[in-house]
Amino acid sequence: MSNQFSGTKEIAENLAFNLEALNKYIQRIDIGIPVISECKQFKGGQSNPTYLLSGESKNYVLRRKPPGKLLKSAHAVDREYRVITALRDTPVPIPKTYHLCEDPEIIGTDFYIMEYCDGIIYWDPVAAEVNTGRRKGIFDQLNFGISALHSQDYKKLGLEDFGKDGNYIERQISRWSKQYFDSETEVLHSMHKLIDWLPNKTPKQKYTTIVHGDYRLDNVVMTENDKNMAMLDWELSTIGDPLADFGYHCLLWHIGNIDDDAAKNLGIHTEKEYLDLYLKRTKMELESEWDFYIIFSLFKVAGICQGILGRVRDGTAASDFAIQMGKRAKMFADLGWEKAKKIS
Repeated sequence: MSNQFSGTKEIAENLAFNLEALNKYIQRIDIGIPVISECKQFKGGQSNPTYLLSGESKNYVLRRKPPGKLLKSAHAVDREYRVITALRDTPVPIPKTYHLCEDPEIIGTDFYIMEYCDGIIYWDPVAAEVNTGRRKGIFDQLNFGISALHSQDYKKLGLEDFGKDGNYIERQISRWSKQYFDSETEVLHSMHKLIDWLPNKTPKQKYTTIVHGDYRLDNVVMTENDKNMAMLDWELSTIGDPLADFGYHCLLWHIGNIDDDAAKNLGIHTEKEYLDLYLKRTKMELESEWDFYIIFSLFKVAGICQGILGRVRDGTAASDFAIQMGKRAKMFADLGWEKAKKIS
């Protein structure tokens, strides 16, 4: 799996841009980045195309909006840049940012430049690339990252207008329902049922923090000694319910059918151990609403996958893997509805 996603490749023709124009721009604005001699595209990612910029003695990363027809709420590189920059002096592991360009005349779409974190990305969801003895430490660091994020005071970081305070789940249901319908390529009956079911079961929001929106192992760069170096892919970040964000992060145990015995054999935490560790670190409390957060998260990931399939339909998806990802929308929606029926 890692060979399919890790490393770089030659830039896809529809995602190429003028390197000379980029060099002229970064020299003109003087942000401390030398002339870029080479640019390649990272293999991973279906959403915002990401590039490795090679300078004389240092590498950088450029993320941009994809060209073409885009969904209104998607590909917000300006929001990514803003939240990463705001978190720079906190315990949250993030890459250093250099510059945001909102002038599409430079390379065709908005983009930002950040540091290249030279570490390890585990593409397998349980870090099968390493032996079982190391996995619990990796998951502890994974837990540390999201716990640190959810412990930050977003108002003190100047992010009070980064999202609305309260009613996060309700707004998310509306957002992903709209994206689903805008991207619908076939009727997913379980998705329609979840869209009707979720608003009537939504718990009252207890906490409000910065949420990542898509936090998982392959969105984290680890060091060789298994420390969390940088959290990546902040496109879906906003102000919201951290328990919902953590529920989405914990889908691994549900999608992968990882019960306590399986977790022990894999060398990772059980879901309860992982949840308890998070609650201890964040000092949050959880009552009976955990099942709802898992069902909501399955609905959300189904909406994300359907959005990818919609971009395939519209010709704007950024990788060959997009078709395969998009087709998983039905699986997630079906699993969510099966769980919802048990607590209805």
